[in-house]
Amino acid sequence: MTEPIFFPANRILTIRIVAELAGCLVPENLDPQTTIADVAPLETAGPDDLAYMDNPAYVEHLEKTRAGFCLVSRRYVGRVPATTYALVTNQPYHAFARAMTLLYPSAIRPSSNFEATGVSPGSFVHPTARLEQHVLVDPGAVIGPYAEIGSGSVIGSHAVIGAHVRIGRDCSIGPNTTILNAFIGNRVILHPGVRIGQDGFGFAMGPKGHLKVPQIGRVIIQDDVEIGANSTIDRGASRDTVIGEGTKIDNLVQIGHNVNIGRHCVIVANVGIAGSTVLEDFVVMGGGVGVAGHITIGAGAQIAAYSGVNNDVPRGARVAGIPAQPFQDWVRQWAMLKRLALRRPGRVMDDAPED
Repeated sequence: MTEPIFFPANRILTIRIVAELAGCLVPENLDPQTTIADVAPLETAGPDDLAYMDNPAYVEHLEKTRAGFCLVSRRYVGRVPATTYALVTNQPYHAFARAMTLLYPSAIRPSSNFEATGVSPGSFVHPTARLEQHVLVDPGAVIGPYAEIGSGSVIGSHAVIGAHVRIGRDCSIGPNTTILNAFIGNRVILHPGVRIGQDGFGFAMGPKGHLKVPQIGRVIIQDDVEIGANSTIDRGASRDTVIGEGTKIDNLVQIGHNVNIGRHCVIVANVGIAGSTVLEDFVVMGGGVGVAGHITIGAGAQIAAYSGVNNDVPRGARVAGIPAQPFQDWVRQWAMLKRLALRRPGRVMDDAPED
């Protein structure tokens, strides 16, 4: 059985095009019309492939690479083998990403692998829904009453778009997603299994039981947001849950009701954010972070992986640990614990004063 190719290249990539993407000069003695066969990692690239180097951990791979061409920052030019042409750029990884996007545009957005054109026969679109031109709807998708979907958007197989939901243009809604009570901007990517707009976790606690509180808000997702597989965003209780422009959310993230996330935040996998918390612009959260409700995390703050945040975090701060604290304090505490753990067994008792 032949090996399937899930992402076939769809164009020819020349050195001239790569140099334009990278904002760099074509190396001497290299024809700008030279064709690149593929993109590949340093350790597996061949003489016709393009690789990149942007991390000191991979210097050894750079020195041994067989890549014909390598995007590299100036500091590593001296490590490039004589058989490899160096394309010197300030941002090798960015340039490599742009080259990959040109070669493999279908890998940018989630796909159910159906070659849909228009509304597929196996889908259901309510008569009152409004779809602009060039919307693709894969088999099994359901689009509810009065929903609106913008031109160029793709609705994946078995996705459910609820009543009155609005989705902007050039969006990609992955297979098995559900979107309820939400307004979605342009160029938004939702990966498979994302859940948007379900009830927030709201109960009025009491000694005789817990009274469910109606959740009457919405979810607002602004332009250029990307949300990873099986992440969930609850709708607001009495106001909206908001995800700001350009924010990138990894897989398996839980965002509670009334949360307000700013622009261009990065939230890595397994983060949980409790209700009514505010993240200002450009906040970064490592994997597994837990955030209490009703706090504010200031613009540009960085939260280390597996931290527990239960108080406000100042703008630009770096915090770590449980409970989260300034990063340098956390490092010093761990260093002290390590020194204690390495002490000779019984040392503490030996040094203790006698009665």
